[in-house]
Amino acid sequence: MASHWLVKSEPDTYSYDDLARDGRTTWDGVRNFAAASHLKSMKVGDQVFFYHSQQGKDVVAIAQVAKEAFPDASDPTGKFVAVELTPVRRLKQPVTLADMKANPALADMAMLRQGRLSVSPVSDAEWAAILKMAGE
Repeated sequence: MASHWLVKSEPDTYSYDDLARDGRTTWDGVRNFAAASHLKSMKVGDQVFFYHSQQGKDVVAIAQVAKEAFPDASDPTGKFVAVELTPVRRLKQPVTLADMKANPALADMAMLRQGRLSVSPVSDAEWAAILKMAGE
């Protein structure tokens, strides 16, 4: 059974448009052990919300895990992993952080409880709620 995730990226560093243009990317540079543990749990085919942090602060699209965890080449310590993501599609409308915080159905969402995590799990119910909020 596929799982759902959320990844964060600053749009001026790497946006969903960059992923759509590139067709595939290595999701590396994660240096938080909890977030890295989530990367290790990702499986090929898992769906991933793409969240623009800093600017926008909204879920803008869906990506998919294309390659499971492998050593992060940007980590000289060899402790951290990366995954590969491919684009799926933009959401009909972005879902803002403020709207997510205001939705009681998302009160226990990992991203809202641990805001600093760059990779977090999303339950099936949370996934459905965000898709509904996006007009899907």
